[in-house]
Amino acid sequence: MNSLIPLLVAAPLAGSALLLLGGRAFDRFGHWLATALAALSFGFGLALFWDMLGRDGEHRAVTEHLFSWVPVNAFQADVSFRLDQLSMTFVLLITGVGTLIHLYSVGYMAHDERRRRFFAYLNLFLAAMLLLVLADNYLLLYFGWEGVGLASYLLIGFWQHKPSAATAAKKAFIVNRVGDMGLSIAIMLMFAEFGSFAFTPVFDSAHEASEGKLTAIGLMLLLAACGKSAQVPLQSWLGDAMEGPTPVSALIHAATMVTAGVYLITRSAAIFNLAPDARTAVVVVGAVTLLFGAIVGCAKDDIKKALAGSTMSQIGYMVLAAGLGPIGYVFAIMHLVTHGFFKAGLFLGAGSVMHGMDDEVNMRHYGGLRKHMPWTFATFGLGYLAIIGFPGLSGFFSKDRIIEAAFAEGGTEGWILGLCALVGAAVTAFYMTRVMLLTFFGEKRWQPDAEGNLPHPHEAPRTMVIPMVLLAVGSVFAGALFDINDSFLKWLEPVTGHSEGNSPLSSWTVTGLTTVCMLAGLGLAYVMYGRSPVPVVPPVGSPLTRAARRDLLQDDFNHAVLVRPGSALTATLVFFDSRGLDGFVNGLAAVIGGLSGRLRRVQNGFVRSYALSMFGGTLVLVASTLLMRSV
Repeated sequence: MNSLIPLLVAAPLAGSALLLLGGRAFDRFGHWLATALAALSFGFGLALFWDMLGRDGEHRAVTEHLFSWVPVNAFQADVSFRLDQLSMTFVLLITGVGTLIHLYSVGYMAHDERRRRFFAYLNLFLAAMLLLVLADNYLLLYFGWEGVGLASYLLIGFWQHKPSAATAAKKAFIVNRVGDMGLSIAIMLMFAEFGSFAFTPVFDSAHEASEGKLTAIGLMLLLAACGKSAQVPLQSWLGDAMEGPTPVSALIHAATMVTAGVYLITRSAAIFNLAPDARTAVVVVGAVTLLFGAIVGCAKDDIKKALAGSTMSQIGYMVLAAGLGPIGYVFAIMHLVTHGFFKAGLFLGAGSVMHGMDDEVNMRHYGGLRKHMPWTFATFGLGYLAIIGFPGLSGFFSKDRIIEAAFAEGGTEGWILGLCALVGAAVTAFYMTRVMLLTFFGEKRWQPDAEGNLPHPHEAPRTMVIPMVLLAVGSVFAGALFDINDSFLKWLEPVTGHSEGNSPLSSWTVTGLTTVCMLAGLGLAYVMYGRSPVPVVPPVGSPLTRAARRDLLQDDFNHAVLVRPGSALTATLVFFDSRGLDGFVNGLAAVIGGLSGRLRRVQNGFVRSYALSMFGGTLVLVASTLLMRSV
């Protein structure tokens, strides 16, 4: 059965290679081939999952060694896969949700001339992410990490004829390179400290390293996670990434790229458990980002960018939980999985709305769509209820556990984190209710196109509706399934460990507070957007609203703090290089060249000139001799 592990990666990787290299012969059926290979990888995952269930928790982890990648003395890099409860969770999420997004894309990209290439990139994305979560060492993980970055660049900029899409792809690529530097430095530090970058020797030897070195490694891993998971301060690329086709947004936000950072922190639990300062940094980043993303989501009129702010915030919850250590690792992954269902469903629902509204993304130009798109309304609505934590749906179970874990941190820090999480829950309910009301309720605010024709909203084709329905089912039932008898906790505990902490509040109290906050956010949104007509042109708004529309000035901050000083430094270095170093080298060459040219004139080939030179030299010698004797 272990021989199936490499096939998890090989299936979508083969699909990507065939579609990219096979040429136009695959144009007619390439999209179905890519979807079938994604489904095949999901089938392999189910078979391995069933096999894993047949073993007890302590013996479920297996390793499959393929070959030695870089065998150079002490530097031993292997291509080996590790399948345990944590990686299996990601395998099922990536391949399951990924297959549904492939199927959805068959309808969404039906009229795109470059559809075959798009599906090749989707397969590449799946293969890279699977390699990342299955790697048995950090160097192989880094290989998949960079593959995810490449695939995201290709997919975000897929419609490269749009300058905004090309710019967004470049921005995502560059910002992620900053985070990638953190991961590469962490790997170097591991090898210098432990003589290896494989999981087992690093984790087994972590207790022997000093806390300072572990903190340095942990901070570099956090920097990497901030880049991939769009956490403060490397979050600026996520909103712009909405320029890619909507299925790309669903794949990035639900099953692949932004979940990689949470996986990295959780996988490195043995390091973070021994580095409390690094864990504190993780907690701070998560708490700040969950509020940052929620505030941004409140002010966006673009439906996809509102959901992008939501993703930033929800990943912030996961990072916060992971920073809590053994108290929160399990709940970080639990929320990651439930979020995979409802966020994928929400993005696919947004794509369905755009499909029916002639690619319009401004929610102020929607309204009243529930009657015209009933399936989209129902599935999107269930995803909405799940993400705001409505009692009984998946987000209710996973987010409540994170809020409870935050309070369980204890002391003043626990109260601060718990209150931040509660405020985030209220703001989440506000902006998601706003999205629902602007899109599906109220009066029609549809705007004519350039030719004066109004859109004719209609339901999406079956290939788009079926994935939305299946994701809605997961949005409803996944959380309850995981919560029964603490099944998900028992599943992951052998890998991540778990501690109950010391919460000052009971579970029922936390649930009550969370529900009150959710209802407060929902009610405020209804008062503001459900009881009165929504203006097509947004009002000026408060300074905070204007700042939130500009992503809380994150691009302005980056430009002022990084771009301008970087440009000034570059200009200074260029000046020093061209006028200083090059000036000195060129000046010295000019002096030597001038002297050589003048000296060359002496070698003119005339005997009389040479005789005159000899006579002059003789006179100088005689004069010198006489002068010395007289002295």
